[in-house]
Amino acid sequence: MYVIDTNAIIYYTDDEPAAIAALEPLFAKNHAIYISTLTELELFSYALMAEEEERRLEAFLEAVQILPLTSQIARIAGDLRRSHAGLKAFDSGIAATALFTHSQLITRNVRDFQDIDGLSLMAI
Repeated sequence: MYVIDTNAIIYYTDDEPAAIAALEPLFAKNHAIYISTLTELELFSYALMAEEEERRLEAFLEAVQILPLTSQIARIAGDLRRSHAGLKAFDSGIAATALFTHSQLITRNVRDFQDIDGLSLMAI
């Protein structure tokens, strides 16, 4: 199982070769792939998003399962923020989603997450 960070989705939908190479095999093998509703919020908050970008994001979201920020995930995220100075709220929620689902987190920003115990990371 996998949780995909916002930046990895952006690179994938922009046809960046490393992101395509990392994610396409996961989709081809029908692995469980999740994103957090926080990631969805981040993806659609770009004020200058073109219609084509929005269409690519919508197509991507059809291929994954979007998990809400439940109370359990929020509490894990809160614990992460307390124990990891400098961890941003959205990043803590995305990491908590990966921990909650026992999934590997796919990200370009490994440095943001590398000190979180029990979090498995895949860099793209």
